[in-house]
Amino acid sequence: MVKSNYIIELSNITKTFNDKVILDDVSLSVKKGEFLTILGPSGCGKTTLLRLLAGFNSATKGEIRIGGEVMTDVPPHLRPVNTVFQRYALFPNYNVFDNIAFGLKLQKVDKKEIEQRVKRALKMVGMTDYEHRDVQSLSGGQQQRVAIARAIVNRPQVLLLDEPLAALDLKMRKDMQMELKEMHRSLGITFVYVTHDQEEALTLSDTIVVMNEGVIQQIGSPTDIYNEPCNAFVADFIGESNILNATMIKDRLVSFLGKEFECIDEGFGENTPVDVVVRPEDVYIIRNAEAAMFHGTVRSCVFKGVHYEMFVETPDGYEIMIQDYNCFEVGSEVGMMIKPADIHVMHKERTENHVTGTIIDSTHVEMLGESFECQPLEGFDQGEEVDVAFDFDAVELTDDSEDGISWGTIRFILYKGDRYHLTVGTDVGENVYVNTHDVWEDLDEVGITIAPSALRISKRN
Repeated sequence: MVKSNYIIELSNITKTFNDKVILDDVSLSVKKGEFLTILGPSGCGKTTLLRLLAGFNSATKGEIRIGGEVMTDVPPHLRPVNTVFQRYALFPNYNVFDNIAFGLKLQKVDKKEIEQRVKRALKMVGMTDYEHRDVQSLSGGQQQRVAIARAIVNRPQVLLLDEPLAALDLKMRKDMQMELKEMHRSLGITFVYVTHDQEEALTLSDTIVVMNEGVIQQIGSPTDIYNEPCNAFVADFIGESNILNATMIKDRLVSFLGKEFECIDEGFGENTPVDVVVRPEDVYIIRNAEAAMFHGTVRSCVFKGVHYEMFVETPDGYEIMIQDYNCFEVGSEVGMMIKPADIHVMHKERTENHVTGTIIDSTHVEMLGESFECQPLEGFDQGEEVDVAFDFDAVELTDDSEDGISWGTIRFILYKGDRYHLTVGTDVGENVYVNTHDVWEDLDEVGITIAPSALRISKRN
């Protein structure tokens, strides 16, 4: 039997809670000794995934293997893992030594060995000579070090870390990032780290897993995730981005901002709608106006410590973010260029809305939990399930959820240079995607209205 190189193997993991899908058919393999980070916004399922690995929750379906052994239903204390929590979970009535030694004492490890292992763990986290200190007298960073020492003293095969630096101030967080990286190198064990901080993930990780709404969006190295995002969500979530609607004219030629640009991407077909990503540092402002690919007016310029961040508006109404070492005055006209290798082309995740509907009568369809008027229908039976399609621009949102035919909550806002692309979650579990020039906030509750003429109803396959 060939021994697997993977210390963790998750196969088709699904977790539901009160009929809500928290994790949706997640599969993931983690190499031995790897520093893997699970990254995503709040509510994406990353902490739930970590708790399933630790054994604190059970999967609705799927299989978990750790070290080649099935651990799906094994209780936490019998798994070869230890967890470091965001809030440390130290025992306030124990000193530093007793906090770290707690697990070893439960295992009835010899007293002399406990002392040796605790002192070694303290040395690894830079807390030598602190063993008799009261944990409540320690700073947040020191308490976090004690929590890590308590986890590693048990010699786990896998160390699980649930946003362990979130409660620290910025400078201490930066310092602890470097210490964690060094600990991982010296320990040689597998780290699985959960965070919503993109910079932290890029700094620490060998591999990043980007999640959203219970689904893995992309797995790759920090460089791959940043330079080659697979979709608009990943491109927007990792670092700053200009994400724009575009058309792939043909191989190595793409149109956006009302211009055609040479690129290095192939295999998207001809005249195909796509998205393009251009990072702000890859848009160059050039002095020679004649050599510029396109022009614009500087609308804002803010010093960010290392570079200036500017927003430049093109004559066609697109707004481009640029990061440059030089300052350009607000109101000045500038020429810009983008190199072919700095344009990243992505397949569009969708080009229109599709939701499930049920025929009520010849002029009404039930969808999104409500009855919507539609154009007169023929060839459909009452009660028949159908597919209802409509364009992103066809959805009208109101700031009073009761003013719409249906309602939802804004879950994700993506700026596309000249408009916003919104993801609106409804209470029936289906998303509606909306193009709008209006400014909305995340988690706003909105009314949803769609004109009858905009609904395209077809039989389900």
